[in-house]
Amino acid sequence: MPQGSSQPVRPHRVAVIVDGGTNPFEVGVATELFGLPRPELGLPRPLYEVTLCTPTPEVRMNHGFFTLTAVPGLEAVDEADTLVVPGRPDNVVPRGPDVLDAIARTHARGARVVSFCTGSFALAEAGLLDGRRATTHWLWSDTFRGLHPKVRLEPDVLFVDEGDILTAAGSAAALDLGLHIWRRDHGAEIANAVSRRLVFAAHRDGGQRQFVERPVPTVPDESLGPLLAWAQERLGEPLTVAGLAARAAVSPATLHRRFRAQLGTTPLAWLTRERVALACRLIERGEERLDVVAARCGLGTAANLRARLRRETGLSPSDYRKRFGPVSAPPSGSVPAGSVMMPPGRGTVSA
Repeated sequence: MPQGSSQPVRPHRVAVIVDGGTNPFEVGVATELFGLPRPELGLPRPLYEVTLCTPTPEVRMNHGFFTLTAVPGLEAVDEADTLVVPGRPDNVVPRGPDVLDAIARTHARGARVVSFCTGSFALAEAGLLDGRRATTHWLWSDTFRGLHPKVRLEPDVLFVDEGDILTAAGSAAALDLGLHIWRRDHGAEIANAVSRRLVFAAHRDGGQRQFVERPVPTVPDESLGPLLAWAQERLGEPLTVAGLAARAAVSPATLHRRFRAQLGTTPLAWLTRERVALACRLIERGEERLDVVAARCGLGTAANLRARLRRETGLSPSDYRKRFGPVSAPPSGSVPAGSVMMPPGRGTVSA
């Protein structure tokens, strides 16, 4: 598995299982996240490569709107460092035994297993989720509980990271989880570059709700966008919830409601995550003194920075620096940071 921003000796291999009825959007998410060339990263070789694999020579996706033909079989999972299992609409119908065996043996040999949306049903069927935390699309949560009562289902979150098994709640949440994987493997700086290329939010916390109970306001004055941008430019200052509310010309209670409605979190939680994210970027860029980092990101003291960083990332500052700190500059003439592996003359998608 890639560790930090240093270059691996070979790309991290990502296999994506595509069987009957698979959601093509989620297949596209996997290839976009891990197979798209990324010259903007300026790296000498790809960080990931993607292989699509199928249980049969021809697979019809999304009720036959797409047909995938002549791609590698399920034996391709045996070379994968990460296995991605997208969702499909017929979740009460079990996956084929060959697919379940491929998922189980991939996990058994120590590879990382990821599901998008209702792909978590397949992980549960393969026996990977009993006694563990997982999520799935909220629309299918009751069905999931009925079929897999031993799984500790968290139906209200965007994604769950259990280390070797990661589950995303829905198709769009798959992007959040994918960026989380980039961040976990290579740090915030590279993950932010990938998110900018995707024109997607750099970091939506996995614990955020899958959906908001009220629609996002359409009145421009109620949008949090300007306030968030203002605060992000001043993270080193003594910002408070009361101060943010005053800046937005609303009461603290109203500000809390807007954060809950638009972001699915609280002002204080958002502010803390933004400060920790800034601290991560400063450490990745080579800032040595923790007290300087703590002051610049508004966390006050080195001790508070250590506690917050460990809570958010599971790493101490020194471990984070070792894993994601600066490396020597790559040579000019970079090569894409991702590739989709299709044997020459094989692998076609038709609509």
